Amino acid sequence: MNWRCRCGGPDDRDLRSSVVRVLVVGNGAREHAIAVSLAQDPEVTALACAPGNAGTAAVAEQLGLDVSDNDALVALAGRWQADLVVIGPEVPLVNGAADAVREAGIACFGPSAAAARIEGSKAFAKSVMSSAGVATASSVMVDNPAHLETALGVFSPPYVVKDDGLAAGKGVVVSDDLEVARAHALHLLDSGHPALLESFLDGPEASLFCLVDGTTVVPLLPAQDFKRVGDDDTGPNTGGMGAYAPLPWAGPDLADELVASVVRPVAEELDRRGAPFSGLLYAGIALTSQGPAVIEFNCRFGDPETQAVLALLRSPLSRLLHATATGTLAEQPAPEWAPGSAVAVVVAADGYPATPHLGDVITGADSDGVLHAGTRRRDDGAVVSSGGRVLSVVGTGPDLAAARAEAYARLAPIHLAGSHHRTDIGLRAERGEIAIPSG
Repeated sequence: MNWRCRCGGPDDRDLRSSVVRVLVVGNGAREHAIAVSLAQDPEVTALACAPGNAGTAAVAEQLGLDVSDNDALVALAGRWQADLVVIGPEVPLVNGAADAVREAGIACFGPSAAAARIEGSKAFAKSVMSSAGVATASSVMVDNPAHLETALGVFSPPYVVKDDGLAAGKGVVVSDDLEVARAHALHLLDSGHPALLESFLDGPEASLFCLVDGTTVVPLLPAQDFKRVGDDDTGPNTGGMGAYAPLPWAGPDLADELVASVVRPVAEELDRRGAPFSGLLYAGIALTSQGPAVIEFNCRFGDPETQAVLALLRSPLSRLLHATATGTLAEQPAPEWAPGSAVAVVVAADGYPATPHLGDVITGADSDGVLHAGTRRRDDGAVVSSGGRVLSVVGTGPDLAAARAEAYARLAPIHLAGSHHRTDIGLRAERGEIAIPSG
């Protein structure tokens, strides 16, 4: 991978009508992956990340920003003369950052606060799916501990208990143990968060990213992520420990089928409700014996699937994002993809997904395919850990086995004291052990 930025300066803006100055908001591996794709894009004249991390500094200008401050974001985008703002994390989107940027007259890739409720409130998402006729797990929302026992009695193991709001992927417990489910629900309720109890969905999971411009829906490659912290899907849920794309065990028409049965009906329902979606709508779907059923929706690029999916994209990313942001997605040709597979493996800090140990020096992370997430550069120049998920290491190849081999070979020289990673990302798919159950 050659990640050298082809960006010019402000004086290059008039050289071609399609070039843009792009400001990427966020500081994770997802934003690093987006920045790498944009840095290779000949239609991008200037690229900045705010606040970015130690890795994005190699491909983009770094700009200070508190992503929770909408006014500061608008001021920064105006001062930097951004043509397009791409908001990566869910929290600013749910808090209306995209609305604020658009109100300032700047194109923004990311949904309104009203549309971002599809991720910000699971109760809202369930309502939208019900109205759209989209299959999902049966559920009960509990907002009072007095009602918990009755709600738990509705379900059988494995029990699924979710935080109704944003929880960075770590607000979900799936357990055969009723006491574990009860304890998690009580923890959420004691914290002032409603608890969502759901039926368990069988079958393999797929993540489908779709560019959505109102009712225009363009799917990207399906992927699969790994939420549990340990090999063989053991341990607690995390924000994601790795991903691969595409899915060798799924048919070539899977994305189109899921758009027709899941994503487009939801986009049309949001539009009917006066909250049209503009940006990246991410559907986490269980391919069950009874057909596809939605696990969750996200209102932005998912992490770590983005790292794998964008590694295979051959169309100019800026063109797709800008068209989505400006309401012209329907005029764009379908995205083009490199053949083969991509695998992303997350390197996590000691203690993650509980309290991670921060400030440890990272070495060997400056090679191709290494995307930074929880990193920063110290005053002495050393790169140190600053978050739970520290790096994503990406490999590509003509098939899943080759992509896995490259990802783990690139990971081998990396050293971070106490760090851990899964060794089985994509392994069952490589062995042909995954299949969609028949009804």
